[in-house]
Amino acid sequence: MSNALLTAIPALWCLAALVSLMQAPAAWGRGLLVLGCAAAILWCLISLPDGMAPLTFATGLGAGRLALAFTPSAVWLMLFGTAAALPACWLGTPLTGRRGWVAGVTLALVGALGVLFSQDAVAFLVAWEIMSLGGACMLLAEQRDAANGRRILMMLGLLEVGSVALVAAFLVLGAAASSYDFADFHTAVLSLSPAMQMLTAVLLVIGFGAKLGLLPFYEWFPEAYGSGSGASGNLLSGLVLNAAFFGIGRGFVEWFGGSPVLPGIGAVLIIAGVISAVLTILYAFQEDDWRELLGFSTAENAGIAVTVLGASLLFLSDGHRNLAALAWTVSLLHLAGHSLAKGALFLTADGVYGATGSYSLAQRGLLRRSPLLLGIGAVFAAMSLAAMPPQAGFVSEWYVFQTVFQGFHLSTMSGRLILALAGAGLALTAAVAFATFVKIIGIGLQGSGTPEASPIRGRFAVAAGLLGVGVLTLAVGMPWWLGALRNAVVSDFGTPATSAMHAGWMLVPLTAKFAFISPSMLAIVCPLLALLPLALLVCSRRFPVRKAPVWYGGLPRDSERVATTSLTFANAMRTFYGFVYRPTLDVKLEQAGPGYFLRQLRFTHRVEPLFTPLVFDPLVGFADRLAAWLRRLQSGRLTDYLAILGLLLLVIMIIGAY
Repeated sequence: MSNALLTAIPALWCLAALVSLMQAPAAWGRGLLVLGCAAAILWCLISLPDGMAPLTFATGLGAGRLALAFTPSAVWLMLFGTAAALPACWLGTPLTGRRGWVAGVTLALVGALGVLFSQDAVAFLVAWEIMSLGGACMLLAEQRDAANGRRILMMLGLLEVGSVALVAAFLVLGAAASSYDFADFHTAVLSLSPAMQMLTAVLLVIGFGAKLGLLPFYEWFPEAYGSGSGASGNLLSGLVLNAAFFGIGRGFVEWFGGSPVLPGIGAVLIIAGVISAVLTILYAFQEDDWRELLGFSTAENAGIAVTVLGASLLFLSDGHRNLAALAWTVSLLHLAGHSLAKGALFLTADGVYGATGSYSLAQRGLLRRSPLLLGIGAVFAAMSLAAMPPQAGFVSEWYVFQTVFQGFHLSTMSGRLILALAGAGLALTAAVAFATFVKIIGIGLQGSGTPEASPIRGRFAVAAGLLGVGVLTLAVGMPWWLGALRNAVVSDFGTPATSAMHAGWMLVPLTAKFAFISPSMLAIVCPLLALLPLALLVCSRRFPVRKAPVWYGGLPRDSERVATTSLTFANAMRTFYGFVYRPTLDVKLEQAGPGYFLRQLRFTHRVEPLFTPLVFDPLVGFADRLAAWLRRLQSGRLTDYLAILGLLLLVIMIIGAY
């Protein structure tokens, strides 16, 4: 049955693309995507905790065969990625180009499947490029104009920088192993000199970091996410991100084990991950668009996962296999909760767009006018991403801090110092993330609103509500979910560390003497604690509170004019971290007559990106100048073309002579 389900997954997805390209109703294609996601979820549940035996198919790729391995870690990431993708495929995009969007989703899903399970470099790179192409097709199908095309072109350009780095790394390892099978790459790494090992590791960090949003690559996230719908953001932040993280994790855990440069790689990942997480959440806090804010948050959570991966490598290089397994498990838990929570908020953003025609954050009173299930899902998801108990994000980030606090076990002062500083950086990240998701619920969904404000449609409420409840279910059932990762850490680290990560209903970082929490018990206690404010509410009916209107300077109360805006909520942070944001404010006055009467006042504000003016703009300028110079060769004169051919022939003859 497992093999039949596995075969059905890509078959249904590819059939969805075929149906959409044949001009069939878009709902047919979405239905096939949903069936494929449902089959994937069922297959993952059947395959865990053992994974599945490897399969080999005859093909023209690589050595003439396609090998697939279904490790428990890959199956775990696929499970939660497809669980978040299923409601997005059901709802589809609220923007234009629905048939093209279905085809793009198919490419992204099939590519992610290949990235998770392929076992040779050629098949992996093909799947990697298909996944990137699918993301671009999704976004372009939704909004076809020149501005959106430039955004997607920037995304693809930065992703291709990563792809080139991966190709270079695989060429080095393939040449050393005389094979492009991943099973031979560990031996290949150990045969290289330490300098070449470090160079290969840096290439892998660049290659996977471009997709994960490590600095400076995170700057494509807001524009790309902001050019599409929440459904597209759901897929990019879920299964696609999970597949990219599995690639970098497999590369360093499997291939670089025992390498003398492993501590250096761990330090690089921790530094890059922490700085990326801090910068991206700072920029997320300033955004006033649902999609761009959530896109930055995706890069922040990827940075946290990469930081924990770096800690795992530090522990592994120092011989602490239990702690290394703890860190790897924590990264998997973190991405599982992130997939569900981020998927719920992206679909909430589509619901906001359907109700208001805009993705902007503004107090319109949508929460009170929409189905209760929407509020449950959105609030649970925001609580998780803000690391509030008892949600899954609280559990995973608690584990993150407990992991970096274990740095005192390391034998080197540099390793202990790096993890201590990482803890400080992650604490800042968590604090800003809390404020960010207070903002997204308080400004994006709450407020008095206006009488003509439309409620969010029921189907968006159902989708967001189910994913939000899934976040809580993951947290409450964490002692049991950890059993699904038992064989993942046994196969990668040779130790059953997950069994020591819980003691009954309590979660512990390998020992109950260090720290413990119990989200399962919190889920029971929190409703009981709610009885106290309910009792006060009942008492207030006997002793009513006198309410008086707020003084508005003698003017009638206007809920829209006095509402808290995204700018005012974030302005204090913008001022305090001005050295990072470098904010700019522009005010333009348009006057009528001789200057006594004001016709129009235009106020614009923005924060400046860090790397675009320093890195990307000079590179784009160089490419433009080079293209302008090369354009001279296209003169249209036959004599010029003959001269170029003559020079090329002369060069060939000279090379042949030597």
